[in-house]
Amino acid sequence: MPLAVEIDSVHKSFPGHWGKGGVYAVKGVSLGIPEGSVYGLIGPNGSGKSTVMKALVGLLKPDAGRCTVFGRPATADANRSQIGFLPENPYFYKFLTGEETVRFYGRLCGLRGAALKQRTQELLELTGLTEAAHRRLGGYSKGMLQRVGLAQALVQRPRLLVLDEPTAGVDPLGSRTIRDIIMGLRGQGVTVFLCSHMLEQVQEVCDRVGILYQGNLIAEGTVDELTRDSRRTEITLRDPSPELLEQIRTLAGESWVGTAPARNTLESVFLRGIKAKLQELERDHGPGHGGQRN
Repeated sequence: MPLAVEIDSVHKSFPGHWGKGGVYAVKGVSLGIPEGSVYGLIGPNGSGKSTVMKALVGLLKPDAGRCTVFGRPATADANRSQIGFLPENPYFYKFLTGEETVRFYGRLCGLRGAALKQRTQELLELTGLTEAAHRRLGGYSKGMLQRVGLAQALVQRPRLLVLDEPTAGVDPLGSRTIRDIIMGLRGQGVTVFLCSHMLEQVQEVCDRVGILYQGNLIAEGTVDELTRDSRRTEITLRDPSPELLEQIRTLAGESWVGTAPARNTLESVFLRGIKAKLQELERDHGPGHGGQRN
């Protein structure tokens, strides 16, 4: 499969105050992202994730190494229409409405007339902001602002979407919406490169993951390769009887460690509870009583 992104031995440092105490943000990072896949770069705050992404979209020039997008240098003018970017802390004009904001970025990308109107409505619907389209951004929650940011990043139908902490500060419902959008884009052949410190979310949506620590890429591979533990084997049973468990324990001998009930994540419990409540409201009052998601 051809590579959408190639990052080859990228180094980047930043000078300190008065020329002292400089910071080496990225140290020889190399990775490749196949077209149509989702790649997650994870690591603690300050590990260099945002620096790598800014170098990829041409906002930072590496001290050494190179970044290419679809075979062209990251700074090539031709890439501007191919890349959508959502920074970690996007800034928007708070006096504009959600619809006006998406239209503004659409015009920057060359859309006009009916095509601009149609694309704006598509993105507002995709990001779940149709009901809030005519509200000013000053009244939006953090999650809604992130979804506006995602809409502007998608307005020109990019082949590569770069997302820096897309679910930071977003509640579980808004986070779920963003992840559903990412998985839908992958199904359409869009390449997604995201960074996050939310490990469970990365594990759910990414095909490959890189782990960055103190500017170094310390591990890289598929989610299965990185999470597999060859020292342990899990056996999943549905409603096993005590007699069956005892038989398995006897057969396992000294390899037996113990049993514990399977557990759901808190997020899945939260989302399941919300879904049940919405269904209850629709049964009692009819559709349209779910309210605006944050």
